[in-house]
Amino acid sequence: MEGIPHPIPRTVEEVFNDFKGRRAGLIKALTADVEKFYQQCDPEKENLCLYGLPNETWEVNLPVEEVPPELPEPALGINFARDGMQEKDWLSLVAVHSDSWLLSVAFYFGARFGFGKSERKRLFQMINDLPTVFEVVTGAAKQARDAAHNNSSKSKSSGKLRQSEPQHKGVKVSPPKEEDESGEEVEEEDEQGATLCGACGDNYGQDEFWICCDVCEKWFHGKCVKITPAKAEHIKQYKCPSCSNKRARV
Repeated sequence: MEGIPHPIPRTVEEVFNDFKGRRAGLIKALTADVEKFYQQCDPEKENLCLYGLPNETWEVNLPVEEVPPELPEPALGINFARDGMQEKDWLSLVAVHSDSWLLSVAFYFGARFGFGKSERKRLFQMINDLPTVFEVVTGAAKQARDAAHNNSSKSKSSGKLRQSEPQHKGVKVSPPKEEDESGEEVEEEDEQGATLCGACGDNYGQDEFWICCDVCEKWFHGKCVKITPAKAEHIKQYKCPSCSNKRARV
């Protein structure tokens, strides 16, 4: 596998950044790159693992031969279950194991470099402020879609977003805001907080350009799916990478 070619994190902040990079890679594999991930998990191959890398990429590979390994290893043999269960259930299962692996790697570094009680607590709190991979792939992602759908009829883009990111030909851009009785826009904090990018899993940011897939209704950072406000001007119906690449399976 990777054999830690990246700089070894030694502080709480460095371990957290390593965690975020690996997490982003895993979320990409299970959302934006799901078709590619599905193809690489061939049940005819040997035991395979899904690895998230610190540079926000991912790979499906055989486990390392070194015993004990340099880092904790992910769940083994994820490819064997691929065709034996519903795809959404299989992805959810991989997501759960991915969350477990992320925590084990982070606290492996903590143990290796002698993190004390306060450092371990701070690291866990930083990690716990992020939605889990499982939440992004399943429940929280659905809540975000539902919140966006329920408010779509009332939505308005605010301030700078309204000027640079208007609604284009049915394409939904920027997660919506509520209006109060006076017509002024009011932030729905709970729903905004639940709106997560379908690619990286991060929360909605007020000054960021977002776009919604017209097929699966997931919201995405424009930068994560390589869509700019200028490109959105010419899109009649936006399909995210996963929906664009999805093929019929028996």
